[in-house]
Amino acid sequence: MIGQGVLRECLLAPDVESVLTVVRAPTGRHHAKLRELVHQDFGDLSAIAGELGGVDACFFCLGVSSTGMSEAEYRRITYDFTMAAARVLADNPDRTFVYVSGAGTGSGRMMWSRVKGETEEALLALPFRAYMFRPGLIRPLHGITARTRLYRVGYRLMSPFLAIIQRLFPASTTTTEKMGLAMLNAARHGAAKRVLSPSDINALA
Repeated sequence: MIGQGVLRECLLAPDVESVLTVVRAPTGRHHAKLRELVHQDFGDLSAIAGELGGVDACFFCLGVSSTGMSEAEYRRITYDFTMAAARVLADNPDRTFVYVSGAGTGSGRMMWSRVKGETEEALLALPFRAYMFRPGLIRPLHGITARTRLYRVGYRLMSPFLAIIQRLFPASTTTTEKMGLAMLNAARHGAAKRVLSPSDINALA
């Protein structure tokens, strides 16, 4: 859902010359600025490293819910996949890497929080400009929908109340549009913080 949001804002932005998306299967999306790169093994990007060398920024939006997953499998997707991409891209200190994490990361003993926290720490230690985005509740706009069925059902049930929740709790909510704009602005100008809360994200948008 966040990937759809930032892709939309990238394609709309006049200062973004081109967008390269790395996917496991073709999406059918077409745009003059968009090129899709189909790659099956997100744990090893060495085969496509040459294709990634010219990018100025990476918006890493891949993620899964930890519900029903073992720690080993969740770590493989959350930590291993992220670091496989980050290590390939860390050769350029001027490159921006935006990682979509989550509110509550690094706090408490929840497995997902601990694994995401370790992922953030590893990214922040690499020699590029890394920013950790920790959104809370995200309101989808512009027809964007979640890929996970459980999330789609949840958002459908909550849709009449999302705008109200956003007005009542602006410091803990954001939108797919603001996420995309904030990620672009982090790449353009940087950010005052390396770890951004929902209110920081909204302020950067």
